[in-house]
Amino acid sequence: MLLLISPDSVEEAVDCAKAAEYLDIVDVKKPDEGSLGANFPWVIREIREAVPAGKPVSATVGDVPYKPGTVAQAALGAVVSGATYIKVGLYGCTTPDQAIDVMRAVVRAVKDYRPEALVVASGYADAHRIGCVNPLALPDIAARSGADAAMLDTAIKDGSRLFDHVPPDICAQFVGLAHASGLLAALAGSVKQGDLATLTRIGTDIVGVRGAVCEGGDRNAGRIQPHLVAAFRAEMDRHAREFAAGVTLAG
Repeated sequence: MLLLISPDSVEEAVDCAKAAEYLDIVDVKKPDEGSLGANFPWVIREIREAVPAGKPVSATVGDVPYKPGTVAQAALGAVVSGATYIKVGLYGCTTPDQAIDVMRAVVRAVKDYRPEALVVASGYADAHRIGCVNPLALPDIAARSGADAAMLDTAIKDGSRLFDHVPPDICAQFVGLAHASGLLAALAGSVKQGDLATLTRIGTDIVGVRGAVCEGGDRNAGRIQPHLVAAFRAEMDRHAREFAAGVTLAG
């Protein structure tokens, strides 16, 4: 399981760089513009320069409307600015067909410029609260549009969490559907250390966190702390070892 950490500024990205050995992907977003709020192109560039060259940078392009052309241009801006994972929050797509339209446009824009870049179709565990596509539709949307990964996050950051809206058994189904289509499965949404055993067991490929590694656990007022990133990684590694040992014993 890969660890994705989301700084919201260049200063926080520098803190991530101090903990680079403990994380796998640095994710650029702007939380005050939404769950998957897009940050400025120059911030993506500066963060790309601040973190080690071998560490991938991800960027969100926003909680997007059903406007394929607009979103495709935003996605191209993110990849031109240095991101190699491009995440699209399908906030304004109310049907799978709309979501596929948007994602196909994004995939073409991104892959025409950088074929090796990874495109992530992101939906919301609390989709029922905002009227967007069902979480379990995301793997099919990603596969049919040519994306590389399907992701779930939470849209409304009010203290509710991923598993409050999509229980572990449904998350396991999401991961299984993604893997059946050859996609990576990413999960986020106020994920805590206590969730890691379940996330490991169901085969999650990427776990995204912010609040869990911020001072005071506050994704908005707190700042990312390198020692909290290290502690989160240590817990991830512990669960990975225990799971692998359990599988070996079962075999």
